[in-house]
Amino acid sequence: MPRTDGRRADQLRLVTLEPDPQRHPAGSALVRFGGTHVLCAASCEQGAPRFRNRLGWVTGEYAMLPGSTDTRSRRERNGPGGRSKEIERLIGRSLRAVVDLDALPDVTLTVDCDVLEADGGTRTAAITGGWVALARALRHLDLEAALTGQVAAVSVGVVDGEPRLDLPYEEDVRAEVDMNVVATADGRLVEVQGTAEGAPFDRGALDELLDLALAGCAQLFELQREALDAARQAEVDA
Repeated sequence: MPRTDGRRADQLRLVTLEPDPQRHPAGSALVRFGGTHVLCAASCEQGAPRFRNRLGWVTGEYAMLPGSTDTRSRRERNGPGGRSKEIERLIGRSLRAVVDLDALPDVTLTVDCDVLEADGGTRTAAITGGWVALARALRHLDLEAALTGQVAAVSVGVVDGEPRLDLPYEEDVRAEVDMNVVATADGRLVEVQGTAEGAPFDRGALDELLDLALAGCAQLFELQREALDAARQAEVDA
């Protein structure tokens, strides 16, 4: 069956990465995956967790704003719930995979990812945009050498018996297999979250979905680089 938005099975939604939409954080980015929009802001504070022994740390926080879905999402006033905490840990692990933490001073870089509009793939958009925000922050803090690579993420799944890339909500809720893949620009995997929603899937299906995800991430890496190039050019022009 054709996709409702007319895309090919191996095609990303329209993805845009806007660097520096906010003035106050050390780095920020607004990422859009189709109808999913996430604002990412990287802030730097003195002091790192005690176990780091005066070396730096990178972590993430995640929230869905009340108006981001068709019914109001309640604010998590007493701390993140289980889903949000799981996504926060995923964002932190993903970003730390491409940072030399020992090259950071005794600081904590927190990448806040706030979902403005949700239409599937909020965690993958947060990781992809969060990397741009983090890269901008490290540049402004004169710590760019600590960035060791790129990281991005995308969803894949089997819908109507067909492997598909970058699932919107209406595909995600009826997927037979649902997967999120986090990868680095040199082709290594940071995390693979895959679930059979009905019948189990075999190794061949897994390999096909991973190939689809890595091809999508390759496009996201290019968009990340273009966003950073545009930000640097804006600095020169200013």
